[in-house]
Amino acid sequence: MTTDPRAADAAHDRLSPLHDEHVALGAHLTSFGGWQMPLRYTSDLAEHRAVREAAGLFDLSHMGEVEVTGPGAAAALDHALVGHLSAVTPGRARYTMLCAEDGSVLDDLVVYRLDVERFLVVANAGNADLVARELIARADGFEAVVTDRGSATALIAVQGPRAEEIVAGLVEAGEDAAPTESGVQVVRDMKYYAAAPVTLTAGDGAVEALVARTGYTGEDGFELFVPAPRAAALWRTVLDAGRPLGLVPAGLSARDSLRLEAGMPLYGHELDTTTTPFEAGLGRVVKLDKAAADGSPLSFVGRDALAARRASPPARVLVGLRGLGRRPARAGYAVVAPGGGGEAPQVGTVTSGAPSPSLGHPIAMAYVTPELSAEGTELAVDVRGRAEPVVVVPLPFYRRPQRP
Repeated sequence: MTTDPRAADAAHDRLSPLHDEHVALGAHLTSFGGWQMPLRYTSDLAEHRAVREAAGLFDLSHMGEVEVTGPGAAAALDHALVGHLSAVTPGRARYTMLCAEDGSVLDDLVVYRLDVERFLVVANAGNADLVARELIARADGFEAVVTDRGSATALIAVQGPRAEEIVAGLVEAGEDAAPTESGVQVVRDMKYYAAAPVTLTAGDGAVEALVARTGYTGEDGFELFVPAPRAAALWRTVLDAGRPLGLVPAGLSARDSLRLEAGMPLYGHELDTTTTPFEAGLGRVVKLDKAAADGSPLSFVGRDALAARRASPPARVLVGLRGLGRRPARAGYAVVAPGGGGEAPQVGTVTSGAPSPSLGHPIAMAYVTPELSAEGTELAVDVRGRAEPVVVVPLPFYRRPQRP
């Protein structure tokens, strides 16, 4: 008798606060980052297109949330992360990374500064425990308290061109039974990578949510952080409010194809412990020259290794690839010289690849040698023994159209 390891993993996976909602909607569930999460509800293509054309509703409760508070919170994060977090103003967010001493990426993060002495760090699901442990260790000696809020927090995302309309319509009604103008304006006027507390309608009551204009799809959208016990009521309210506008629940498969079109990295694919931010084209997030308020230089974990890495030529570069045929490249496939088959020398490796629903042709991201990274370079990908032609193109593959 044999045991399916996927079934064994599923038996030990954590369940989202929205698990019963997914089951009721007939979602196909999969193991991801130690959680049981919806892969799709209807079809990958329909969910992808809904996000591009109207809106999609995602459960992101598998992500990790770590709160850092206290007079030394900003200084602790400046030391722990590659970004200059003390320079972030309250109400704004910053994309950054947690690196090891050798400069390799342990996780990529979004950090929200909620107040002068209060930050929220959002980590990838599979790295959430590691990030919490590292932040606790790296905050030692600073006047800061690190608290893992992951179990108490649910995260719901509304992504797509109608996301603002949907979320603004959820603002809790005032005494006159109409949404309070101030709350609606907070949502409508919110800038990209900003966040604010907003009271939202959830079922027959209300929920205090942290509403952030962030996302991972290449579209406009919002992420709603709420207490886990109130998540299901909010999920159902968003579904009911959004359906007339074209919103559908969307799973991990659509989320992956959307982020790939937007050229956004996925930890474990474009980023891992063999990679520094520079190979991934994300050297801009590394602030080697960050300084304290008095002008004194700030050191951080991994700084020396990252400074040396920036000064040396790269061994590989992350590029976008457009497939010229119909067969898509997939993660792990070899990139080879053009016209080569199984005997051609390998010049790179695909990190993510799929057909692009929005563009109508295969796309992929891959690490290749620097001399083959220029736009327009013709290469090939070994797809099950057959060389499929590709060409290097700029990232991202897709940019959302400007809408009024």
